[in-house]
Amino acid sequence: MASLDVGFIREQIQDSISTKQLLLESNSLIDLIDQVVSVTVNAYNNGAKTMLAGNGGSAADAQHIAAELVNKLCFDRPALASVALTTDTSVLTAVVNDCSVETMFSRQIEANGKQGDIFIGISTSGNSGNIVTALKKARETGIITVGFTGGNEGEMDQYCDYCLKVPSTNTPRIQECHILMGHIICTMVEEQLFGHLK
Repeated sequence: MASLDVGFIREQIQDSISTKQLLLESNSLIDLIDQVVSVTVNAYNNGAKTMLAGNGGSAADAQHIAAELVNKLCFDRPALASVALTTDTSVLTAVVNDCSVETMFSRQIEANGKQGDIFIGISTSGNSGNIVTALKKARETGIITVGFTGGNEGEMDQYCDYCLKVPSTNTPRIQECHILMGHIICTMVEEQLFGHLK
């Protein structure tokens, strides 16, 4: 059996902690997360839904967050309408085949989104073309736009009503903070809408 590089393992854990410490110390980012919670609660109170999308690991994060909202996170409560736009292979492959990769999410927003909904676009680089196109379409439709991204300036920044930028340029660290922020938002939304059911 090969020996484990324990030093590398500790380094990665420490790097993750350090990135989360920067997140903890960013009052502006914490305020933005709180604002996203407020607009999400308001959207659900008005009968709207959330839609999420990303590519690769960010697609998995979109599905993870949607699942927390539809099912539950901390306690039993009514389901919340949330859709990951990354899951319908027939729609995705039809759009990619007939149109383009760039429109694989925006086409779904055009079909199923309505004014007052929330779209959360996830891109560690901030430059994923299909996320930028989806954010543009959401804006045109009167949908509230939220971005989860990293520390670099990206094209998607200008199309987000709320842009949650993790203070890092390291993809794994950004993704770890994205799911942390997603859990925080889901927990707070659940509590504010249904805390009386606990």
